[in-house]
Amino acid sequence: MADNRRWWALVVIALAQLMVVLDMTIVNIALPSAQVALHMSDANRQWVITAYTLAFGGLLLLGGRIADLAGRRVAFMTGLVGFAAASALGGAAVNQGMLFGARALQGVFAALLAPAALSLLATTFTDPKDRGKAFGIFGAIIGAGAAVGLLAGGFLTQYLDWRWCLYVNVPIALVAFAGAWALLPDGGRHPDARLDVPGALLGSAGMLSLVYGFSEAESRGWTDGLVLALLIGGVVLLGLFGYWQTRAPVPLLPMTVVRDRQRIGAFLTVLLVTVGMFGVFLFLTYYMQRVLGYSPVKTGVAYLPITVGMVTGSTQVAARLLHRVPPRMLIVPGLLLAAGALALIAQVGVEPAYASHILPGMLMLGLGMGTAMMTSVSLATGNVAPRDSGAASATFNTAQQVGGSIGTALLNTIAASVTTRYATAHAGSIPDRALLAAKAAVHGFNVATWWAMAALLVGALIAGVVVNADRAPTPQTAPEREPEPVDSAT
Repeated sequence: MADNRRWWALVVIALAQLMVVLDMTIVNIALPSAQVALHMSDANRQWVITAYTLAFGGLLLLGGRIADLAGRRVAFMTGLVGFAAASALGGAAVNQGMLFGARALQGVFAALLAPAALSLLATTFTDPKDRGKAFGIFGAIIGAGAAVGLLAGGFLTQYLDWRWCLYVNVPIALVAFAGAWALLPDGGRHPDARLDVPGALLGSAGMLSLVYGFSEAESRGWTDGLVLALLIGGVVLLGLFGYWQTRAPVPLLPMTVVRDRQRIGAFLTVLLVTVGMFGVFLFLTYYMQRVLGYSPVKTGVAYLPITVGMVTGSTQVAARLLHRVPPRMLIVPGLLLAAGALALIAQVGVEPAYASHILPGMLMLGLGMGTAMMTSVSLATGNVAPRDSGAASATFNTAQQVGGSIGTALLNTIAASVTTRYATAHAGSIPDRALLAAKAAVHGFNVATWWAMAALLVGALIAGVVVNADRAPTPQTAPEREPEPVDSAT
């Protein structure tokens, strides 16, 4: 592909990925308005978020293999059309059931679109220098997408209508579709790739069970019977999935994808990064709107420093150094910087602390996350046979989705329990009910943020120990025979 054409292809791929990532957060700000308009109960409103994450997280591995079977360009364009149609359906919802169904459909097509986008990127940019730049931009979009979603959701909800948080996907998807039609290479179908039906059933059921269990833990509690059954069942199903993958003739997740030491390090790092990041986004939103009294738009604007840090870390730090220094020399310092940011943010109180704690913390968090995330994307998708590119990309996206689900559920449960204990313990010493509620909520937020920081430190430790490559790998550019298992020392 000609050089200019490749960079325009990157714009198309990045646009589609931005749409998928920001859709995870843009609806959060619109949710209160949607709840009132469609008469949702407090118990049912979670399904606006859960329906999307369930379908997305549960079907990613299947979506990645379909991209290998049908061709990445076909899968990418099909995902765009389906996502646009589901978004339009959700925007036009006349009742809660219609909205829940549309959100689930969005998740289905996102599970097809996201792995195809990442594998297209990996196979389009194979030159180390250009690959660093391309993955820098892509990593910035992954990291900043959540903050951009909050900003866009605030503007659309406050100045138009909550429905536009869904309608906005339609023009974005159509522009990306036109660009994909004109610019993207076919990506090729791999005749030796086959759909592993038992693996698809076991993997999808296990992921659905696990993601659903984590999402229900937030409202039901970790000791609830349904939550325990879902989590245990998910682990058992995924264990059976792993066992089957070692014996399947053409596995859904080839063992060569997960036996590579560098990819394992990247997958675990991304999982732990998103555990910390998604939970903290939720707490910061609550802190700025409920404690500091920010409007939805002002809250979205207040998140811009994270976006600035992400773009800087991805494009100016990681992209320039990716093929000059060992990957762990980017991931570990990036995660340590992000952990330091959370340590700063965890010290806020009920008094305004945006300029003193939140602003510098967001800049540090964005810079560290952008550097670590972009490097992890490159590790996860490098040195993969083209026929398995979709599977590797899907596994990376799965690690993100599971990490986000774990982080939201786990950190919210910690925050809620700490808040309740604080309010009970200080009920006599703080007679002002509103002040007590604010102090209790902020204390719960602070404790949960310390736990998020711990997740980043564990991620840094894993990256420092597991990732030992001298340089980031590059993708294989031609189909080849099934490679031998990668030795653990490579």
